[in-house]
Amino acid sequence: MTTLDRSRIVPFLDAAGADGRRDAALAAHGRVIDGTAAGGTMLGWRRLVLQPDVDLIARVADLAAEITAEADVLLCIGIGGSYLGAQAAIEALTPHFERAGPEVLFAGHHLAPAYHRELLERLVGRRVYVNVISKSGTTLEPALAFRLVRRALDVPPDRIIATTDARRGVLHDMAHDAGYRRFEVPDDVGGRFSVLTPVGLLPIAVAGVDVYALMAGAGAAAGAATHADASHPALAYAADRHALHQAGFATEVLAVIDPRLRGLASWWQQLFGESEGKAGRGLFPATVQYSTDLHSLGQYVQDGARNLVETFVVVDGDEPGPVVEPEERDADGLDYLAGRSMADVNRVAYEATAAAHADGGVPNWTFHMERLDASSLGDAIYMFEHAVAVSAQLLGLDPFDQPGVEAYKRKMFELLGRP
Repeated sequence: MTTLDRSRIVPFLDAAGADGRRDAALAAHGRVIDGTAAGGTMLGWRRLVLQPDVDLIARVADLAAEITAEADVLLCIGIGGSYLGAQAAIEALTPHFERAGPEVLFAGHHLAPAYHRELLERLVGRRVYVNVISKSGTTLEPALAFRLVRRALDVPPDRIIATTDARRGVLHDMAHDAGYRRFEVPDDVGGRFSVLTPVGLLPIAVAGVDVYALMAGAGAAAGAATHADASHPALAYAADRHALHQAGFATEVLAVIDPRLRGLASWWQQLFGESEGKAGRGLFPATVQYSTDLHSLGQYVQDGARNLVETFVVVDGDEPGPVVEPEERDADGLDYLAGRSMADVNRVAYEATAAAHADGGVPNWTFHMERLDASSLGDAIYMFEHAVAVSAQLLGLDPFDQPGVEAYKRKMFELLGRP
């Protein structure tokens, strides 16, 4: 289970308000559990892990096995929640340098011309399956990338998988007419909560990750949250965030200590940014990776404007990595580390950073993952989803809509001359 260390948060909170914060979080949690929360029709992300569709997961696993056997590349076309969750799981749970099986590549998550040109050139002559992911099919970035891919590559229809709405939409109709294989995006699951639907599960499975274990970890977390008290990590985190927001803190920095978790940080950023950035409210979500970014943004976090809170995510049961060996001359002066592993040094760097930032006026939590495997990642994914649902309720917001996203689309389509 993902646990939460609040020891560097509590000193920044008003002790007299603890009971009120606890009661408010429990009330918001209750509304999420019983479906009376704002946006309560969009709670399918809980249902799908509490009552997993075993047949659907088996279909995903079977198709992933086919792609693994037949393809050099799975190209996933999507933006936002249509790719961030899959990218997070693949980066977290597959090797840094030499991944087995087909490459899982992404397109349609931006409009950069050079990237898409180079991607199409790279795919010529390779065995490609395409997974295009969009509930409507009208979002410009993935729709345009899909057209480019259809024009440039001779991909047979049975090697195109459309993950889209069950009954309607441009992509649904295209898939029906062209004979693409299809998976459904559930009506009651929004994009940023969709990583544990076929949206995320298919590319994750193709990358060789155990999706059954991923779902089991999330399901266990959802079951544990159902009857949780105020000490549960998701509830305590939500209550603390709300109190700090009300006290005038404006930005939350999520700091990962392992580069394998950078994708999880990006997924978290969308999850919290789109769920809470409304009506002039919400903490601005930013991400860093330490110790790398201690040599760039670290100065600001330590000594800049005191409107920041910080959330660390660390993996407790990680491999030790290389061990520092003593040298006869100690020319680099590192013999004081002799016998210590890279994991040990990395852990000390985290501990020093969290303590220094708290001393410098930055309240910070630490989420501890027991290990980095599919089950633990599923647990963490569900925990953050539950936390943001509760946290947004405390702000009086519907965590499942994103009205601001439509503003840029309207202006873009106007400038492009869309009829």
